[in-house]
Amino acid sequence: MLPRLRRPVDPKYEDGSLMLHSKTSQSHLREVNKLQPPLCQPTFAKMSFTLPLIEDSPKRVRAFFSAKYIVDSTQAKLVWEKPYHPAYFFLEEEMPKEYLELQESDSYKEVYDVVVGHRRAPAAVTCYLSKSKNLAGLFTIKFGAMDAWFEEEDQIYVHVRDPYKRVDIRQSSRHVRVEIQGVEVANTHMPRFLYETGLRVRTYIPKPHCRLEYFEPSKLVTECAYKGEAKFYHVQIPSHREDDIAWWYRNPTPGCGEIRGFVAFADERVDMWVDGEKQEH
Repeated sequence: MLPRLRRPVDPKYEDGSLMLHSKTSQSHLREVNKLQPPLCQPTFAKMSFTLPLIEDSPKRVRAFFSAKYIVDSTQAKLVWEKPYHPAYFFLEEEMPKEYLELQESDSYKEVYDVVVGHRRAPAAVTCYLSKSKNLAGLFTIKFGAMDAWFEEEDQIYVHVRDPYKRVDIRQSSRHVRVEIQGVEVANTHMPRFLYETGLRVRTYIPKPHCRLEYFEPSKLVTECAYKGEAKFYHVQIPSHREDDIAWWYRNPTPGCGEIRGFVAFADERVDMWVDGEKQEH
């Protein structure tokens, strides 16, 4: 999967869509969005359960904001309101009422700002009332509204990880070639294939096996909850430039170290051959 764009301070997107890095213009990212598919949507996995799905989490979960732990729970729930990944929900009795200011309410839910000292996180907490049925008696905190989240003593990033999702990376000796408008930009017999649950396979290529003279560093920086922070390249061939078409991880998360320093291309925007067979876009 293409990495998710890092969230800005404001605005925030909670729907699994691209998230804007502060160094990148909104107009440019709108163009990126047009070229890339929804980054967190499974391309072939089908839902086999009814939403919302609620499961108990065995982990201690903490949300940190403005030098305070807004919640510190060993009774958190994993809730899938959308199929892409879960969010953490908590029991109503754990609500940090001393830090909450009610902003709006109806018969289904109450929405609160989180206020600590001079800092405010607007509409960061939603508490569900009895008419909400499956979610009644629970509240949730927007992930991006907090300064940090912790599972046990480990900080987590971007969004809550799905416990049913995995990433496998396999070294291959298959012959992979990549072209952009007829110009070869990569050629290797040492690719690494990344298999991520529900998503298309991504091909990572050693940098020395790429035509680096065509590569220009981009200001776009992205984050993926499973792989870490990625940096992008434009590719400038003699007749054309493709913006933000390739990316790499300098320091991937534990479990994905095999792709450190390797380059992946947006397969949808390039021509790729594997063992002489051209791949579908």
